[in-house]
Amino acid sequence: MKLSRWVATAAVAVATVATLNTLPAAAGRQYDPTDQSLRNLGLRHNLYLGTAVDMAALDDPADPRYRQIVGSEFSTVTAENVMKWESLEPTRGSYDWAAADELVTFARQHDQRVRGHVLAWQNQLPKWLTDGVADGSISNAQLRDLLHKHITDVVTHFRGKIWQWDVVNEAVSDPWDTPPTLHYKGFWAEHLGPDYIADAFRWARAADPKALLFYNDYNIEAFGSGDPANDKTQFVYDMAKGLLARGVPIDGIGSQGHLGTQYGNYDTLQVVAALKKFSALGLATAFTEVDVRSEVTEGMGSNEINPRLQASAANYHVLLQACLADRHCLSFTVWGFTDKHSWVPGTFTNEGLANIYDENYQPKRAYNVLRGDLIYAGPPYVLPRVPQKPRR
Repeated sequence: MKLSRWVATAAVAVATVATLNTLPAAAGRQYDPTDQSLRNLGLRHNLYLGTAVDMAALDDPADPRYRQIVGSEFSTVTAENVMKWESLEPTRGSYDWAAADELVTFARQHDQRVRGHVLAWQNQLPKWLTDGVADGSISNAQLRDLLHKHITDVVTHFRGKIWQWDVVNEAVSDPWDTPPTLHYKGFWAEHLGPDYIADAFRWARAADPKALLFYNDYNIEAFGSGDPANDKTQFVYDMAKGLLARGVPIDGIGSQGHLGTQYGNYDTLQVVAALKKFSALGLATAFTEVDVRSEVTEGMGSNEINPRLQASAANYHVLLQACLADRHCLSFTVWGFTDKHSWVPGTFTNEGLANIYDENYQPKRAYNVLRGDLIYAGPPYVLPRVPQKPRR
């Protein structure tokens, strides 16, 4: 390298370091070098660190520590359940906005941004909707109108208050499903066909021109064979590319990041390659539901628990490193932060230990690994985020 080029490169690096330490306020706050919280450390990179929020826990007066950590550690929040259709419209034509509005108010009081979750998903639908389709009282044409109305009503209600919407969630099958060839799955694809995906994004954009609109799914952290018949990441990539070619206003891809220590997971370079391939399409990326569960048995000793905690921390580390490496990765959200309120034990038999705090709100190794990543990352490989503009 010629000296003149080295000097120029060094000048850029110095300027970048200065930028990292004098970033504009993110979510209303300035970086404070004495504050070691995840939210503050993320400010060095203009990266938002978030959590899904259990509203019952947030409102529990006997459990104030939950509320305190949500407000102090995170710069963005996601409604774990209260923005899903069954919660918002349990009775046809009658919305219950109270819990979701409460979360939005909490976020505003704590200078946090909100990820909206979720507009179109085949699970947690109201019984009146699924029963109506099953008994024939709701036709497919009426169902499409109801989805249009739901998306319009919800996005309009929260217009100007949501940073990122998960517009369509988990629309793609897995290789272990029947048939094993990847395909569009679930309630909406079955009744409306895959075009509902493009419709959902267009309806969401019409209702809010400024929110970022994401497709969200699991098992898309890294590419596999590259064959869309069995590589889910490739299938989603091809889907996103096709939507963009049709002028569909999709702004980002959310990789959920639900991992398990018992599986062969990914290294940082694999995950970076996937994120950067999506961002090369002009899309933002985000990790939206990160947790790392382990198999657990009653009476496990420290010789069994410690390796699981170390493996969990390593997986959190890989995902955050990859996010930091892609300047278009805007946020990193854990799906709940404490094992006390984790969804994992109720969903996966004999699994747990998935979050960054234990059941007593003590930070685990994973929490400190995330902090270390945010503290020690910097140029030339980690630079501030590139803001995403909503696609018209």
